[in-house]
Amino acid sequence: MTLHALISGAGIAGPALAHQLNARGWQTTVVERHPQRRDEGQNVDIRGAAREVVRIMGIDEAVRAANTGEVGMRFVRADGSAAASFPVDASGESDGPTAELEILRGELSRILVERTEAQTDYRFGTQLSDVVDHGDHVTAVLDDGTSVDADLLVIAEGLHSRSRRFVTGAEVAPLGMYLAYVTVARRDDDGRWWNWQHVSRSRSVHVRPDNLGTMRAVLTFISDVRGIDNLDRADQIAILRSTFADAGGAAPRILDELDQGAPMYFSTVGQVHTPTWSKGRVTLLGDTAFCNATFGGAGTSLALIGAYILAGELGAAADHRAALASYQRLMKPFVGAAPAVSASGLRMMNPRTETGIRVIHAGARLATSPIGKTIGKVAGRGFAGVRLPLPDYPVP
Repeated sequence: MTLHALISGAGIAGPALAHQLNARGWQTTVVERHPQRRDEGQNVDIRGAAREVVRIMGIDEAVRAANTGEVGMRFVRADGSAAASFPVDASGESDGPTAELEILRGELSRILVERTEAQTDYRFGTQLSDVVDHGDHVTAVLDDGTSVDADLLVIAEGLHSRSRRFVTGAEVAPLGMYLAYVTVARRDDDGRWWNWQHVSRSRSVHVRPDNLGTMRAVLTFISDVRGIDNLDRADQIAILRSTFADAGGAAPRILDELDQGAPMYFSTVGQVHTPTWSKGRVTLLGDTAFCNATFGGAGTSLALIGAYILAGELGAAADHRAALASYQRLMKPFVGAAPAVSASGLRMMNPRTETGIRVIHAGARLATSPIGKTIGKVAGRGFAGVRLPLPDYPVP
């Protein structure tokens, strides 16, 4: 009998799991509340054991072909001059802010969906509204009035999952930072560096290259005000204009493009650590279950590793209970190896004063200093340094 998995979420973790389950003979259905696959988003990187998962999945060539071409990260002053630089190490040994496998989130999602859409039933524009676990199967009621019966329901909706409640009441812990991701036109003088411009009062401006002929910008700021991410676009842009009016550097360019309708995705940095990832025939995957921070570099790698381990255990275990228990046990060390991003660390990396910015620039040159180590945690370094071995799952 063919087993059926219903997966909620068509970002990275969901399609990656569908890919691995399809290889093991499962039927897969993916539901996604957005009307189509989401192309927006910024650079994500693939580190540590996730690089081996990409190779096992057979998508490494496609990922490399879609590489952003970023040559490293550097702190820049408002005039564009570099204060400290971290070039990429193609060997993957130094674990710098830019990974060897650096790809846009939308491009990685595209690759995964394209590799699975022939075998997976994708249903966009709908989401879970209720779940009934019958013991021998689970029924998911969708908000379009239909329902789906499956042997397993996997919720892979990201940090701000609306369906996590079917497994746990764990809440997202906000870290006080907001991010506006903006796609802007590429200019002749744009290089291949990730430029990080610090601005006083805990603000930052990031501009990064992509492989699609545009540039990916991020405006970040720290605030005690909650709920800005729930406002409409016009209000968010008004807040960004007020917040970055005196920032200089690349900020005016980004604000002008926002006024001209540039694509923007507004989010907040948060964490969630759920005590249990499964309940009956329902389980959580990716940032829905384990998220050290939505800004820090480890989330995509953990999503890929989690999909690989969950599919492997489902294929190897005698029943779903044993598989889900093993999945959480085997995945925990990888989650524990992710950089520990904290509100205090984010504030250290985004100083309030010009003096603090100068200290950041000076300390960035010393990788072993407290500032250097914090840079590693916030900018993505450290996760690949813990090279945990992957379980070996033979694929039929």
